[in-house]
Amino acid sequence: MAPKRTWQTLPRIAREGVIAGGVAAALSGAPSTLYAVATGGDPLLATRAVGSIVLRHERRTVPLVLAALPLHLAISVGWATLLAFLLPRAHPVRSGALAGAVIAALDLGILGRRFPAIRALPVLPQVADHVLFGITVGATLERRRANRTPAFDPAAASCA
Repeated sequence: MAPKRTWQTLPRIAREGVIAGGVAAALSGAPSTLYAVATGGDPLLATRAVGSIVLRHERRTVPLVLAALPLHLAISVGWATLLAFLLPRAHPVRSGALAGAVIAALDLGILGRRFPAIRALPVLPQVADHVLFGITVGATLERRRANRTPAFDPAAASCA
């Protein structure tokens, strides 16, 4: 039986979200980057687009990339923490993939529409990035939960 999620488990869930978000932030851009390289496009296009959320009028690569890194990490950790709370313990990778698709719809279809550089990105590679994000978060959570030592339960201990 899976342990209940209570207010006491929130610090652990937050810790799992930070870790899973960091891992997913580092890996989830692979599909769009590989797509850009394979098609002769700009592999930093999506990164600069994220940076333009903060620096709307900036066009230089270095400032946009420097602005994008902490923003992307913060967004990734935020989503991953929510997923750490919501994803079921059974099949978190599959559920994470579905969650990544939902996050793509929100990030790209609703929120990203407000930003021209995000709106201009090729859609399918970005959706693939988001799905990989969800898969990575789910896999990271699954691994961490599998390696966790169960808490000592004095009621279950016997005095043999």
